[in-house]
Amino acid sequence: MSKLMSWRELEIGCIVPEPGNSVRYRTGDWRALRPVLDKSKCIKCLLCWVYCPEPAIIRHEDDSVEIDYNYCKGCGICANECPVKAITMVPEGGE
Repeated sequence: MSKLMSWRELEIGCIVPEPGNSVRYRTGDWRALRPVLDKSKCIKCLLCWVYCPEPAIIRHEDDSVEIDYNYCKGCGICANECPVKAITMVPEGGE
């Protein structure tokens, strides 16, 4: 696999030169809001993982999850779907 690139390095017009190349482009710096996961509240229901439209929720073997901020665009779907509110959206750069 080739090196990871910033979204700013996309081809002019966002042309997709070959299928499946989206994992090469880090798109996380698009967001204004960032999800923060409180692992002490997480019940491992995996709804965040199921509903995330990007490869931004990483599922581990024990069904715990973490957020890959390289690809998270801050849409908030994960926070909205979390039944126990273990994910909250905060302004990018804030805690």
